[in-house]
Amino acid sequence: MASPCELLVDSDDSELAKQITHLALTEASRIEEKFSRYRNDNIVHKINNSTGGQIEVDKETAQLLDFSAKLYQLSDGMFDITSGVLRKAWQFDGSDHVPDDHLIGELLPNVGWPKLEWRNPIIRVPTNMQIDFGGIGKEYAVDRCVQLIMKNYAVACLVNFGGDLAVTGPRQNNESWQIGIESVQAPGQNSGKILSLSRGAIATSGDVRRFVLKDGKRYGHILNPKTGWPVEGAPRSVTVTAATCTEAGMLATFAMLHGQNCESFLDAEGITYWSLR
Repeated sequence: MASPCELLVDSDDSELAKQITHLALTEASRIEEKFSRYRNDNIVHKINNSTGGQIEVDKETAQLLDFSAKLYQLSDGMFDITSGVLRKAWQFDGSDHVPDDHLIGELLPNVGWPKLEWRNPIIRVPTNMQIDFGGIGKEYAVDRCVQLIMKNYAVACLVNFGGDLAVTGPRQNNESWQIGIESVQAPGQNSGKILSLSRGAIATSGDVRRFVLKDGKRYGHILNPKTGWPVEGAPRSVTVTAATCTEAGMLATFAMLHGQNCESFLDAEGITYWSLR
């Protein structure tokens, strides 16, 4: 998942904790192996190297593609899984490397969900274009692990993959889980904001971990797929709550894509959130 991952089990039964951990690890590993863009033996690699040919996908992949199409429509084209090709220009590794307009201009013609063909279960991606589930894969993995735990065990758990998390329910004695929001000024430390969560999920989007810093200007990793450049004016981080981690992640990213109007968007939607600038 390219981030620290943890599972909290509200029990003093070590054997039970091991069983649940194994279940979550197995499912998270399965999803990463199947949908990671960094592998050359999975469905994503097959699609991205199909040189314009038609590929028939399985039901799970089809569900993610249907969801991606919905995200594109709901965001007016700002959430686009074909924009991953822009990583050839942007690394967001904390360095000062900012790509030039020429390179971004060469990549932009290969971005745009409407340019590919998707008719469940057949997808055709034009040559030089790619799909990338990185924007939804981690949250999907959290939800899948929570679903499996709830199906097999009657114990309260919290699944946290890189700060995107969900709980199976309240802790013992109906207590809430206490969750701290990371400081944008001192990564790894608590900002002082503590959230209580008994049900549902929380997701955070921001530039604390992934950014480029050039001449005092910070470029966050949330890219505008229409320009190829990072969205400007967005908060350093925004955290939202929702029924599922997938939904929370979608809303957090949507909000960041609104840039300076991030909080206005969340307020208009009636979403519970915490914004740090």
